[in-house]
Amino acid sequence: MVESGEAGGILDDILMRLASYIEKAEALKRKVKSAMMYPAVVMVVAVGATTFMLLFIIPTFAKMFSDFGGQLPLPTRIVLMLSDVLRGYWWAISGATAGFVLGFRQFHRSEKGKRLIDRIQLRLPILGEVMRKASVARFTRTLGTLIKSGVPILTGLEITARTAGNTVISDSVLETRTSIREGETLAAPLKESEVFPAMVVQMIAVGEETGALDEMLRKIADFYDDEVDTAVDTLTSVIEPVMIVVMGLLVGGMVVAMYLPMFKLVSVVAG
Repeated sequence: MVESGEAGGILDDILMRLASYIEKAEALKRKVKSAMMYPAVVMVVAVGATTFMLLFIIPTFAKMFSDFGGQLPLPTRIVLMLSDVLRGYWWAISGATAGFVLGFRQFHRSEKGKRLIDRIQLRLPILGEVMRKASVARFTRTLGTLIKSGVPILTGLEITARTAGNTVISDSVLETRTSIREGETLAAPLKESEVFPAMVVQMIAVGEETGALDEMLRKIADFYDDEVDTAVDTLTSVIEPVMIVVMGLLVGGMVVAMYLPMFKLVSVVAG
């Protein structure tokens, strides 16, 4: 982009476009990360609280229940069993968890693994749609900025594919380069890929027909930036109560399970 700006004598304009692109791209990245951060933090807290109770709180109740005699309620027996397993085999559980994490990271680093994970991400409910919209916004803004700056479309597509952030999107973009070399339009291979929304394909086709592809790509990017904003807000509003309910069920369920024998004992004494 800088080279094309120097050659055309419009370096200042190119640098302004580049700065605007980087600013919007970083803003988009932060939005997607914020959508994924909240549920991750809440889940870590929930797992941590559950583990702490199973390791340190439940054993205290277990000693007390051993003096009661009789049959304990099923929920109580399940919680006590989980506590015994965690306390007795914490080293094996920790090792298996660490092995899974390392194995997953290694698999994700491989080309085949990254493609599979990226494809699964796009198919996730709600979150997958956010990631798809973010990828579309990144693709259209990058390509539009490059074309506006005088970069040849084939070169622009190659650069855009490298910055797509998802191998499924990247593969679809690279396939368009082959089609364009053969004289096809940009919209045709994008439609065949079934990765990009129909509206995006139609708007790109209109941009190609009218000779204003860069402007149309910018409008698509602006639209999907707003869509990502709305989707992130919706995702946050939906996930927050769900995660609170899940955490409440985990912790509250164990508390109730521990008090059930006491309720039973009180009813027996009262009777």
